[in-house]
Amino acid sequence: MTHPTCWIYDTTLRDGAQREGISLSIEDKLRIAHRLDALGIPFIEGGWPGANPKDVQFFWRLQEDPLTQAEIVAFCSTRRPGTSAATDPAFKPILSAGTRWVTLFGKSWDLHVIEGLKTSLEENLAMIGDSIEFLIAQGRRIIYDAEHWFDGYKQNPEYALKTLEASARAGAEWLVLCDTNGGTLPHEVEEITQIVVEAVASWDLNSIPQIGIHTHNDSGTAVANALMAVRSGARMVQGTMNGYGERCGNANLCTVIPNLQLKLGYSCIGEDQIFKLTETSRLVSELVNLAPDEHAPFVGLSAFAHKGGIHVSAVQKNPLTYEHIEPEKVGNKRRIVISEQSGLSNVLVKARSFGIELDRNHPTCREILQRLKELEHQGYQFEAAEASFELLMREVLSTRKSLFEIKGFQVHCDKRTEDMSSSLATVKVTVNGEEILASAEGNGPVSALDSALRKALLSFYPSIAQFQLTDYKVRILDGREGTSAKTRVLIESSNGQKRWTTVGVSTNILDASYQAVVEGLEYGLLLTQSQENPVSVKLS
Repeated sequence: MTHPTCWIYDTTLRDGAQREGISLSIEDKLRIAHRLDALGIPFIEGGWPGANPKDVQFFWRLQEDPLTQAEIVAFCSTRRPGTSAATDPAFKPILSAGTRWVTLFGKSWDLHVIEGLKTSLEENLAMIGDSIEFLIAQGRRIIYDAEHWFDGYKQNPEYALKTLEASARAGAEWLVLCDTNGGTLPHEVEEITQIVVEAVASWDLNSIPQIGIHTHNDSGTAVANALMAVRSGARMVQGTMNGYGERCGNANLCTVIPNLQLKLGYSCIGEDQIFKLTETSRLVSELVNLAPDEHAPFVGLSAFAHKGGIHVSAVQKNPLTYEHIEPEKVGNKRRIVISEQSGLSNVLVKARSFGIELDRNHPTCREILQRLKELEHQGYQFEAAEASFELLMREVLSTRKSLFEIKGFQVHCDKRTEDMSSSLATVKVTVNGEEILASAEGNGPVSALDSALRKALLSFYPSIAQFQLTDYKVRILDGREGTSAKTRVLIESSNGQKRWTTVGVSTNILDASYQAVVEGLEYGLLLTQSQENPVSVKLS
């Protein structure tokens, strides 16, 4: 069966980079471009050559290290009013970028023409046609982005359609309808896109251009708008990875692609590539230095997470009961979350993921569940600290090895000047009957405590040198108690290959941190030993 094609156009490197808080280096942009190429994205917008030196260098670097299948696209505006495209210096860097495709945007809304460009409606049409004809004469193929299309159409439909017709008669191969302000709703997109498709088909043209859609998320409907446009005849969707973009972002391609391909039957990327979607989403989030959205559809860590005991029990019998697709199709995986709302099914499934086979009727299962609920009542949170839960489970099962014992610790903080402070931690540890006293400094009490523990244990467990703290979160559990409130500390650690999170709770923030740091080191050592000597536990 042949599926209709919907072309995906990624603008993460230009529109996505306009999100507040994102600043990409040239190396970042190159890595993202090559990863999108490997994902099978057919069009990748690289930026606006000439707008800044970084984008100029990016296109030059790609000429030295080209993509394998994707078309890299340069982005620019129509010529300025009262000039000609041939003499407009803004087109020189566009041509120097050496791309086969250029995306040119022009004004669709008469408000912008008159008040923004300060020119006539007729001159705007000439700017569109002249710019496209000039670029085509230079050997370029044109995607025309009709900026503010939907607002322009609603304000003056006759003129808005004239701007599209001017671009089509000049030779643009794609006419992309842009909801630049993100205020249009799905039913409006559906209706207006159908009108455009019918209008374009009625024009007397040598070649009929195809329709595309570019939506923003200011009304929370960017993905829905994109899907409605495709159902109405659009055959290109412009968007960004993870929905990055100015203000509230752009249509999220990590949501658009699986909806189009897995649910509506369109061919967007290869069937052997869509499983890379989750991996690509997380890589891009790392490169832009933003935490991944754990609750993002399809690719989020929690997208296929099950917490309620009834849900877990049902999913184990048939995943269709609570999963709309198989998570593996987009490279994600099912997760069973442990919390005070858990039932025995959660414990059994989570234990299995740790290599522990439990019998539902064994009293130990109930003991684990009871310990879990008691500790979560005290403020612990195991759904975010699965390493601590595995240690708890192994403790109840009497399989938690005693790798070291902390006899005590002291932390001294010194505020020297307004810009300089330091902390000194001293720990007393027993390993294999030998007592060690170690001290270390840090730029804060937790850093000093972590360094002192590592110093004490390193000669016994050299693999600790590979461990590092990658995240530290503190939450006050009851602010009404003021400085006497309980504090929950979550610490994420890594050995360079895996990450794990541990939790500590106390009215003393240092004690809570100490608990999480100690369990983080202990779990890292457990991982190291299990890799060297895999061990499974069976309880029946």
